Formats: sequence, C-alpha cells, structure tokens
Amino acid sequence: MNVEWFTGLFDEHAPGLWRFLARQVDAVQAEDLVAETFLTAWTAREQYRAERGSGRAWLYGIAVNLLRRHHRVQAQQSRMSLRLVGRSRFDEGAGERERVEERLDARTRVAGLASAIAALADGDREVLLLNSLAGFDTREIAAALGVPEGTVRSRLHRVRRDLREADLEGTS
Repeated sequence: MNVEWFTGLFDEHAPGLWRFLARQVDAVQAEDLVAETFLTAWTAREQYRAERGSGRAWLYGIAVNLLRRHHRVQAQQSRMSLRLVGRSRFDEGAGERERVEERLDARTRVAGLASAIAALADGDREVLLLNSLAGFDTREIAAALGVPEGTVRSRLHRVRRDLREADLEGTS
C-alpha cells in the first residue's frame, strides 16, 4: 500500500467516518477517533487485503473496534464518578407541568431505547449502527466486521425486532 493510495483513502472516507462517529460521541471525541482510526490503519496497512472488502469497510471495522473500546472506558469512568459522588444529579428543568411531563416521557422513552441498544451484544449493536448511522449495506457490514453476510442479515432482523418490542413495552 503506497502513500498516495492511503492519502486518497483518507480524503475519501474521513468525512463520512467522522459523521458516523459524531452520531455516537461528541464532535471532539469523533475527531480523535477518526485520527486514531487512520493511525491504526496506517500502522496495519500491510495487513489490508482488498479481496476481503473495500478500504471503506476496513476503516469502519477499525473505527467500530475503537468506538467499542471508547464506550467501555466511558462506562468505567461513569461508574467511578458515581461512586465518588455517591449519587447522581437530577435536573428537572423549568417550565410548565405539561412540558416537564412531556420531556420526562420523551427522556424515559429515549433512555429505554438507549438502554436496549446498550444491552445488545457488541456484534448486534455494531451491525445496527453501521447500517443505520453509516448507511452500510449487509455486504459492507460483513466485510467491516469480518462475519458472513447471512450473519449480518439475521442480526439486523433480530435487533430491529427486539428494539420494536422494547419500544412498544416502554410506551404501554
């Protein structure tokens, strides 16, 4: 792999990779993860095999692994902070009673879905995020994660079904 090819890979995929990551972490963290993705890719450039999938799939596979690690570290830091503080804060906000109730209902629903997504197995969550946030099709997801396309299809079907059920249970 030569420098020109790698530069082209960066120019073509860095913006989309940043958008994918920025939907899951804040903008600064997304920038750091994009940089780390390309640093990892550069370091491992001799291991890249075009026959296994596109450069895009390879990069997103690296990014998903880095994002997984990032979330684990964030969860550990949150648990430590809660232990140090001893309790979490609750910010009610201000406004009319109905607005507060609507916001709480929306927060509860979003928290329920976020919790359901967080509870997914890593592979299931990665399939969902690559499909819904990065716009990957099942073939690209399979290449990025190094799993058979049929596995991707079945995971995607199961995840969507489970999230629909979790959302319906949260609204009843």
